[in-house]
Amino acid sequence: MPASLNAKPSEAAQQQCDKGLCRNPSAQCIAKSSKSLNIGLINNMPDGALEATERQFLSLLNSASDGMSIRLSLYSLPDVPRNEMGERHVRRFYSSTESLRDRQLDGLIVTGREPLTSNLADEPYWESFTRILEWASENTRSTIWSCLAAHAATLHMDGIHRIKSSHKHCGVFDCTRLSDHPLTAGTPARFKLPHSRWNGIPEDQLNACGYRVLTRAADAGVDMFIKQQKSLFVFFQGHPEYESSTLLLEYRRDVSRYLRGETDTYPSIPRGYFDDDTMIRLTAIQQEAKANPRDDIRAELGGILEKLCIENTWHQTATYVYRNWLQYICTQKELELRGRLASEVLNIGSSILSPAAASSVPASTVIPVGAQRSSTTSVPPLMTAL
Repeated sequence: MPASLNAKPSEAAQQQCDKGLCRNPSAQCIAKSSKSLNIGLINNMPDGALEATERQFLSLLNSASDGMSIRLSLYSLPDVPRNEMGERHVRRFYSSTESLRDRQLDGLIVTGREPLTSNLADEPYWESFTRILEWASENTRSTIWSCLAAHAATLHMDGIHRIKSSHKHCGVFDCTRLSDHPLTAGTPARFKLPHSRWNGIPEDQLNACGYRVLTRAADAGVDMFIKQQKSLFVFFQGHPEYESSTLLLEYRRDVSRYLRGETDTYPSIPRGYFDDDTMIRLTAIQQEAKANPRDDIRAELGGILEKLCIENTWHQTATYVYRNWLQYICTQKELELRGRLASEVLNIGSSILSPAAASSVPASTVIPVGAQRSSTTSVPPLMTAL
């Protein structure tokens, strides 16, 4: 079943999957309900990347759905700075995270955002971010923290500070699966995933604080790691959701920033991403731009990049990981629904057998111990379902 975008869901719609079970649900009904998932996306990306990020995650969830019904709802932190265009888009399609206070989601995805300050805790949205982190621990079955959101989450949870590298880890990196886990089931021992970041979290500190590292990127450090709380928290330093052209567009943007004098550092060419001939041409432009940063270099660069067709070498692995994540949520949801049903049955049974309940039952309906129940004797519906 495809994933669908559920813009500004009402509270009733948000809870429909969990609370919409009939009075006498069959095992088939419970199984079907457990495969109907409400997933939230808290999109903190810059204004120009809002729609691309929505598209990337919706497409990946659609590829990973495999018999599951996924409704993706969009949320925004109230304190994220936005321009007029971004504000208008958010008002039209997003709900505030404040509306989640008394709700639950099956799963949640939280994206990062390029910081405005050197200390993440000084960001204007820090308090609303930490509130949603605490909420997610209690009100989701699993939450994914993507890239800079992973850095912010580990800082708040365990005081782990990210460390800036001497160069940006940008490109498609070879990753290695470090241990078997349901989230990495079906993935090869070695695979490729995009990374685009200056900072990283030390693996030894993650291990010391009870995180489990599942995959590591060659020359870029930790890739995917988890921590089990009431909710399973999943962290990515990379970007399995990226489309084929995402790194290309980021590189073009960063070169333009350099040529406009907004940064003193010419961006590194994404590694493992372009073919050899393109790498030679981009390296020549890089050397020319450093020696004489002229405005017409931007047009020359654009002429090269616009003709490229990038192969997406990571989509299959990304689909496996997200499908495993969704299936984990389905399993947890089914166990919870079955537990809820069993609890209701026990409560009904206790009520039927209690002295107060027995005294209110007409004597003609009481069946003596050892007597056989006739075929016409009614049985409570929930008992029949078991």
